[in-house]
Amino acid sequence: MPVLRWIRRNLVVIAGLLTLAYMILPNIVVMVFSFNKPNGRFNYAWQRFSLDAWKDPCGVADLCGSLSLSLQIAFWATLGATALGTMIAFALVRYRFRARGAINSLIFLPMAMPEVVMAASLLTLFLNMGAQLGFWTVLIAHIMFCLSFVVTAVKARVMSMDPRLEEAARDLYAGPVQTFLRVTLPIAAPGIAAGAMLAFALSFDDFIITNFNAGSTVTFPMFVWGSAQRGTPVQINVIGTAMFIIAISVVLVGQVIASRRKNNARP
Repeated sequence: MPVLRWIRRNLVVIAGLLTLAYMILPNIVVMVFSFNKPNGRFNYAWQRFSLDAWKDPCGVADLCGSLSLSLQIAFWATLGATALGTMIAFALVRYRFRARGAINSLIFLPMAMPEVVMAASLLTLFLNMGAQLGFWTVLIAHIMFCLSFVVTAVKARVMSMDPRLEEAARDLYAGPVQTFLRVTLPIAAPGIAAGAMLAFALSFDDFIITNFNAGSTVTFPMFVWGSAQRGTPVQINVIGTAMFIIAISVVLVGQVIASRRKNNARP
């Protein structure tokens, strides 16, 4: 039958679209309920359309404070993890040294081990050091957690780089700094940017590691978890929708810029 033949030809595309729809559906639900005006404390059933939550997204006590704290931690964790992860990735790819193979294997441990194990291990470390739990312990924990993801993203990009490009730059009398800034860094930039965005998303979204090492500090995921015990403010959906729109916008802008560069590079 023609329909069955068409399905066989496009089975991969259909499966991909269904998977994408399955992933986006929760975000659409969050977006829809950001315009809801519930009768009680729980925003789980649609009542009537309202823009009240969008007009006053900080109308719930401590919501914007916890959001600001999460953004600060995510920003600094992204900077720290990206800087350290980029240097580690270059060292693992470009240099030969003892225990290089063991380090390559250890890099994947934070990604492979359950997050609660890492959270408990970091808490034990901080307590043994006598550190006071709070902003700095959460920041250090997030850098440790995000580091492996950055190394993996940057390492994949560095491994695909053609070393002859750097050799050509040196043949044209470019110094080590010029070669790195003009040749190596621009080529590695997509991998570094991907690792940075992944680190930011993981840090901003993290709950388990933060919950173990935050002390009295309340980040946005912890605020959402605490609010769910007493009621779910509509403003949480507003913040979630705003973050989703920003993330989609960043991806679209990146795609447009990459497309324009590709078109400009064509003869």
